[in-house]
Amino acid sequence: MAAESNADGVERRLPTDEAHELLALTRDIARREIAPRAAEEEAAGHFPRELFALLSRSGLLGLPYDPEYGGGGQPYEVYLQVLEELAAARLTVGLGVSVHTLSCHALARFGTEQQRGAQLPAMLGGGLLGAYCLSEPAAGSDAAALRTRAVREGEGGDWVIDGTKAWITHGGIADFYTVMARTGGPGAKGITAFLVPGDAPGLSAAPPERKMGMTGSPTAQVHLDGVRVSDARRLGAEGQGFALALDALDSGRLGIAACAVGLGQAALDEAVAYARERRQFGRPIADFQGLRFLLADMATRIEAGRALYLEAARLRDEGRSFGRCAAMAKLFCTDAAMRVTTDAVQVLGGYGYTADFPVERYLREAKMLQIVEGTNQIQRVVIARHLVGPESR
Repeated sequence: MAAESNADGVERRLPTDEAHELLALTRDIARREIAPRAAEEEAAGHFPRELFALLSRSGLLGLPYDPEYGGGGQPYEVYLQVLEELAAARLTVGLGVSVHTLSCHALARFGTEQQRGAQLPAMLGGGLLGAYCLSEPAAGSDAAALRTRAVREGEGGDWVIDGTKAWITHGGIADFYTVMARTGGPGAKGITAFLVPGDAPGLSAAPPERKMGMTGSPTAQVHLDGVRVSDARRLGAEGQGFALALDALDSGRLGIAACAVGLGQAALDEAVAYARERRQFGRPIADFQGLRFLLADMATRIEAGRALYLEAARLRDEGRSFGRCAAMAKLFCTDAAMRVTTDAVQVLGGYGYTADFPVERYLREAKMLQIVEGTNQIQRVVIARHLVGPESR
């Protein structure tokens, strides 16, 4: 396993020459195509669909999936480091790739061979963009309480789906939606997963939410009003949907952790560059011990988060249980991003509080990462259950 350092001094241990090439390609795209447009497009609330088309053509939208179906065949250890680089350039892009990967998970892992062959190539390398639909207006942390319902029209007939999904990244612009709907009784065992085309009659989206950050990434309610899908678009067995959703979220949390580390790294890089240039009392502020200690703490949090998400990724790649470590990584990395971006604003002082420098945007974006794909309070519940078992009832 060879090691390399990028221009910002991030040392990466990568398993193959191909992985080195992928990271180099990612950095090149990030430097030339993503980072220069990030501030302007985020301020305008512009979603860069053309960048996702570029990533798809470059083979970066299906990295952890089987090459037989158009994927990159890369271990999660490599995929997540690519994701980190994308998020460091612009979180809207990094998070978008993570959500797309999450939306492909159920089909790639639990779909039939026929389903995978028919759908996955376009999803992984055909320029399509996915969305993942679990949460609802009244079912967030308690996702098993979802009310969206799918009813089958007779034996062998189509499914008709009615309901509303909430907080959907790419809501209204996705080409396909992985939708969890109730097909049976209450609770987790009554939920089934479906792959719904983005242009299905009866599927619509509300106007995007007005968010404090991530303004370039649309988040919207998705309405399903009599949406018909064939049984060939049911993923897994009836009643297996919630288990599929949780399985996907274990991996998705690692994507969020990697994005958080990328965002924190971007904030640290900006703070270090500013500290070297800004002069007070006749010398660079980077000479002052108090500020040097602050930067050292920021760097330590980022490195610790990177090590934690990579440890979880390696457990996953080895086929070992990684759910507890994934929850820890999501919890630690997103809390670290919040702290690091806050400290970066402090390093820049008044300038850090203005939109002329990117750290104020990083701070607003970091808050979102503590909430998505299970709030950090939920991650603590997951970790505690691994430690001491479920709560007494």
